[in-house]
Amino acid sequence: MRSDTVTKGKQQAPHRSLFNALGLTPEEMERPLVGIVSSYNEIVPGHMNLDKIVNAVKQGVAMAGGTPVVFPAIAVCDGIAMGHLGMKYSLVTRDLIADSTEAMAIAHQFDALVMVPNCDKNVPGLLMAAARINVPTIFVSGGPMLAGHVKGKKTSLSSMFEAVGANAAGILTDEDLCEFENKTCPTCGSCSGMYTANSMNCLTEVLGMGLEGNGTIPAVYSARIRLAKQAGMKVMELWEKNLCPRDIMTEKAVLNALTVDMALGCSTNSMLHLPAIAHEIGMDFEIDFANGISEKTPNLCHLAPAGPTYMEDLNEAGGVYAVMAELNKKGLLHTDCMTVTGKTVGENIAHAVNRNPEVIRPIDNPYTPTGGLAVLKGNLAPDGSVVKRSAVVEEMLVHEGPARVFDCEEDAIDAIKGGKITAGDVVVIRYEGPKGGPGMREMLNPTSAIAGMGLGSSVALITDGRFSGASRGASIGHVSPEAAVGGPIALVKEGDIIKIDIPNLKLELDVSEEELAKRKEALKPRQPKVTTGYLARYAAMVTSGNRGAILEIPRK
Repeated sequence: MRSDTVTKGKQQAPHRSLFNALGLTPEEMERPLVGIVSSYNEIVPGHMNLDKIVNAVKQGVAMAGGTPVVFPAIAVCDGIAMGHLGMKYSLVTRDLIADSTEAMAIAHQFDALVMVPNCDKNVPGLLMAAARINVPTIFVSGGPMLAGHVKGKKTSLSSMFEAVGANAAGILTDEDLCEFENKTCPTCGSCSGMYTANSMNCLTEVLGMGLEGNGTIPAVYSARIRLAKQAGMKVMELWEKNLCPRDIMTEKAVLNALTVDMALGCSTNSMLHLPAIAHEIGMDFEIDFANGISEKTPNLCHLAPAGPTYMEDLNEAGGVYAVMAELNKKGLLHTDCMTVTGKTVGENIAHAVNRNPEVIRPIDNPYTPTGGLAVLKGNLAPDGSVVKRSAVVEEMLVHEGPARVFDCEEDAIDAIKGGKITAGDVVVIRYEGPKGGPGMREMLNPTSAIAGMGLGSSVALITDGRFSGASRGASIGHVSPEAAVGGPIALVKEGDIIKIDIPNLKLELDVSEEELAKRKEALKPRQPKVTTGYLARYAAMVTSGNRGAILEIPRK
């Protein structure tokens, strides 16, 4: 056992004395030490129930003969961090989570790990850590929130942000806004649509790192507690077999995740996180993979914000396994991949049944024959950009219009809410990328304001920042190279015509190469927005959005 390094032999007597100080018995020190990484806190609604999940995991580990030991991971609520300085600290926590978990797990020589995340950056951060540490590991999340109910309709967080825009436009009364505020988020759990948290928890099942239901069983269901106990017991089986994350998270597994991503219509943020996870297993993930997989993968689900169904509906319809079973009817998955169940993907989904073809469309009756995400390239985004195509209305799939240029998110929001953006415009928000932000802020406030003010079918938004999974419409993010490193988005001027062609995967600035060259020559470097603390270190090390905003030591 790895923990023998700190529990066995005379040389380890000082170590054992410290375990004695923890109250551990000799019997507990004889068993495998299982680290339980708890993302519990009292500020994130998706994490406020994780103490119960962690306690259930501890019971499962102990029942199966292990010694459970809890240590923490941080978490940021993207909703609370939205629209202000705090959003600069959201994406960057992914790497803090991975780094700190790696440090704790190796420093204390755990034999196995159970990861208990839920919201946006915890899931990919802990998947990255699992790949690095590479001891037997299983995931069990806190589960999604139930949908809210306002005036007889189900709602979610995106409805709330759009209600603010509708109120600003005079479409929604103050009383109705208050009703949304009080009813939109009715329970604990990750917000109820196919946003980033739920996308990544579902993809954890696909990667083979979570048990069936990990992504879809609602947070308030007792089945979630049972799942946690099962995960605690299952990790001991993984330890006995020495089945480790890099045995499970292979290149084929990552491609499976990208395929199911397309079918589910996941958040564009998955196109930051899957490359980062792939990087940890040594896989060179080009975001262009998305288009090749999208070409042959039908979009089977329209969960909020793309449609009227929610995570609880997906769960009742058969969950992630039912989606995978539909895809497998056309041989779109690598079914020989091993998983934490101890069985292959093919064995896991053999029993899966699609119980509601309105929630999970059958493979021969998809919403669209192509997947939910698309990577667009052109002279405005030579290295790529990402759009959630399944959440774009038909009339905006091909669009051209004048650029309305803003050098930060706040200025764009002021213009949108001030009625300065009109039908046909293409809003450009730049210097919000990984380096330029720094931290690549989410743009849910401006996209929601556009939708709430009735402009969702006539205005596009393009940024080197990123979008919340709750964003919908012609919202094109991750434009690479970003403005802060002199990418073409830095050269756009007010009124330039921008051409968007999602079916043909094009994003073009209608300006001659000669004129762009002149603008490039005249472009003056900008001083960093942040020069101290973690954000400054992050900005110095982070790569572009098309590479997953991974961290690399700068080369001299």
